[in-house]
Amino acid sequence: MVTVVAVIAGAAVIWLPRRASTAATGPAAPALPSPDGTPTPTPTPRTAAEALLDASDDPAACAVSFVGDGIADQPMLETQGALYAHLPIPAREGAVFAGWYATPEDAAALAVGQRVNGSKLVVCNAQQVTLYGGWTSPELNAAEDAHIPILMFHQFTTKPEGESGWLRANYAYIGDFEAQMAHIAAGGFYLPTWDELSAFIDGKLFLPDHSVIITDDDADQTWLDLAAPIVQKDSLLTTSFVITAFRQAQPPNPFVLQRSHTNDMHKAGANGKGEMVNLSAEQIAADLQASAAVLGAKEVIAYPYGHYNDTAKQGVVQAGFDMARTIEPGYVTIGTDKLALPVQRINYGMGEKDLARMIG
Repeated sequence: MVTVVAVIAGAAVIWLPRRASTAATGPAAPALPSPDGTPTPTPTPRTAAEALLDASDDPAACAVSFVGDGIADQPMLETQGALYAHLPIPAREGAVFAGWYATPEDAAALAVGQRVNGSKLVVCNAQQVTLYGGWTSPELNAAEDAHIPILMFHQFTTKPEGESGWLRANYAYIGDFEAQMAHIAAGGFYLPTWDELSAFIDGKLFLPDHSVIITDDDADQTWLDLAAPIVQKDSLLTTSFVITAFRQAQPPNPFVLQRSHTNDMHKAGANGKGEMVNLSAEQIAADLQASAAVLGAKEVIAYPYGHYNDTAKQGVVQAGFDMARTIEPGYVTIGTDKLALPVQRINYGMGEKDLARMIG
């Protein structure tokens, strides 16, 4: 070994040859002792959730981890202050998934009031949150015999006496709507997302019978001005079926999902019925694809005027949508035709008591 000695400003400085690094090719160096003689601990490896956050530059990002029997879903990023988006629906042989919960105790008890889904805003601690999965049996899922109502609203009025010339089946008094939403908010109803409804129909997800889905057709200005603020006040997930050729604005608030009421097929075709039963499957699919490009989502459509046939169904499937909603009365149950979802229509004059008889 060669030692080089120099004198700088009266002090001896000694240079020793550098040792070759073993970081790339050799074993890791042992932990060096700290000044008090204790070894320096080896750094703890980053978790998958922490790695997600490291790769994100979004200050509102939240890493969501999933825990539970038979659950192997990797963490995913959500946005704090927004609704949960597309939470996974795990599958396990001989069991039915029963949702996500904030604690393992709630998951074990299937505490519906504590169930977390896409109707809830993301709230994190230090940019992380853990959700716990619950399970039930196929027998108990069938025994629940859930009948899920899809409520259908259209226009709204501020006049308790109603509007002259308006179709009673197409509008509601806003005071009645506010009372109905308060009933749902206070009644502990579960608000399923569309992907949950799809999995429920397939028998893969448990939904309590005390569930309801709230929808509006056409995104009329009265819906935007009068009704949308009420669902925001009550923190109620709703879906507004939008004709995208006429409305391309962002949703009015975080609790309103915008889904397709077609791009430009909400009009009469050659036979006087809606274009949905006049066009080819390819034409229908092209229109729905254009609508999906505006909305950034597929999942479900609402048939204009409720008109549909087998060709319309083919077009919906070709466009990549999973479900379609009709105007036919009824409730969604396990095994319901996903391309012919029934509804509970809300007419003018129906109040809170009418709603309670309809949904519980």
